[in-house]
Amino acid sequence: MSLPRIVITGASGFIGRHLLEALKEDYIIHAMGRRSQVRCGAPFHGNIIWHQVDIGYREALRSVFLEIQAGGKVDLVIHLAAHYDFSGEDDPEYHRTNVEGLRNVLENCRLLKPKRFLFSSSVAACAFPESGEVLNEDSPPDGDHIYAQTKAIGEAMLEEFSSDFPSIIIRFAALFSDWCAYPPLYMFLRTWRSHAWNQRILGGKGESAIPYLHIKDAVRFLRLVLINESKIADREILIASPDGSVSHRELFAVVTTYEKDNPKPPIFTPKLFILPGIHMLSLLGRVMRDQPFEKPWMAKYVDKKMDIDASRTRARLGWEPRDRLDVLFRMPFLIENQKYDPVEWTRINRESMKQVRIRPNLKIHSLLEKHKDEIAETFIEAIKNKYPSYKSMDDKEHHWNERVIMRNLRNAIRLRVKADFMSYCRDLADRRIAEGFKGDELVGALETLNEVCLDVLDKDPDAHDMRPYTPTCISMTIQFGIDQVTDRIDELLPEKMLSEQPLGPSETGPGCPL
Repeated sequence: MSLPRIVITGASGFIGRHLLEALKEDYIIHAMGRRSQVRCGAPFHGNIIWHQVDIGYREALRSVFLEIQAGGKVDLVIHLAAHYDFSGEDDPEYHRTNVEGLRNVLENCRLLKPKRFLFSSSVAACAFPESGEVLNEDSPPDGDHIYAQTKAIGEAMLEEFSSDFPSIIIRFAALFSDWCAYPPLYMFLRTWRSHAWNQRILGGKGESAIPYLHIKDAVRFLRLVLINESKIADREILIASPDGSVSHRELFAVVTTYEKDNPKPPIFTPKLFILPGIHMLSLLGRVMRDQPFEKPWMAKYVDKKMDIDASRTRARLGWEPRDRLDVLFRMPFLIENQKYDPVEWTRINRESMKQVRIRPNLKIHSLLEKHKDEIAETFIEAIKNKYPSYKSMDDKEHHWNERVIMRNLRNAIRLRVKADFMSYCRDLADRRIAEGFKGDELVGALETLNEVCLDVLDKDPDAHDMRPYTPTCISMTIQFGIDQVTDRIDELLPEKMLSEQPLGPSETGPGCPL
């Protein structure tokens, strides 16, 4: 029997990589991620088809979904892609990815008509409950943080598409692993296990508390949702979290007790002094060029508890977070990993703290997709006017050839790997030489393609910030193709013809040194 086909967005992220590992034997997975499969550390498997794409770019995403649609029925879509950081700033990336990106995904899911759309939200979408109260599946996504606001918009957006496919909302607790991978927890451990002046300082009474969930339990939760999706109501909210919450005081006690026989108690900071203290640290950070993790927005959450009651979800799924994966139980395992391999520990956690930066190659890929019709018409007209052999070709073949070479060029730019484009150009040279094309026509056509791409993008205001990157992304890629064409011509054409037809790049061509 054929395996069910699913789509996972955000596959290059923390949850996504672990979920791929867990599902790769049981599903055909179309995985979408901003980063390449190699760079993000995602598993390789025959059942995983990787699509490097940014969901914020409508045209590029549409192409991926059309490709997936051509492969047959898709059973489920798991939407994990989202932006979150701890700066507290209203970064435009929140709206671009969490709102516009989600809409792009949902609109394209109309092509696939999945049985169910799983939307990854967070308990952080909700405001902290009043003292003595808890968050449950009925709690509204009413948090005032920009992340919470965009997740609330996302949860509401699902209703617009309910006539196309049903959805499920999953609110996750703070996710961590035995290598940490949760920035606040990483900073706590780095401070509490150091000899820094603030190694024992806790804000307020140390009662700031949120729920934590180990990534292994999060993956097991998602597997149960996939198995039971037909029994879950449209837009039903599930909470992937243990009950209650874990405070800074509790974490500090476990860490210091594990490390020392007679640990010193924490020093509590009155709430009145916390905000001025954060501002002072920020000013000091500017001087030292090392900004602290603590931000002013965090001050208002000191000693607040995000207690959870997820009993309804547990009853629905028959799921329980395992005691041995509780964050307090796992803390010694985190510490041992930190001591055993501090380089890998730092790499994993520094990566989880990085600001999202849209890679230039992905934006240029999207811009080429956006202007593909204009590029096609301009390029075809130019080579027909310049080169007799191309003038004799009919329009259908021209458009087919242009689509193929541009698809290869865009893929080379998207993946930042030129090998396939080089192979295509080498094969193209074989075909064209057999058809009687001259060497300078083949090289000239590729040079013309470079000029057209650069000219078209130069007219788009959205591409102006990409000008420093176009020589590397476009011109250098085409130059590698020209090198293969030239090499093949050297092998196939007689010496006399070569002496009459210089084949190197012209002064108006890409001109990138190899």
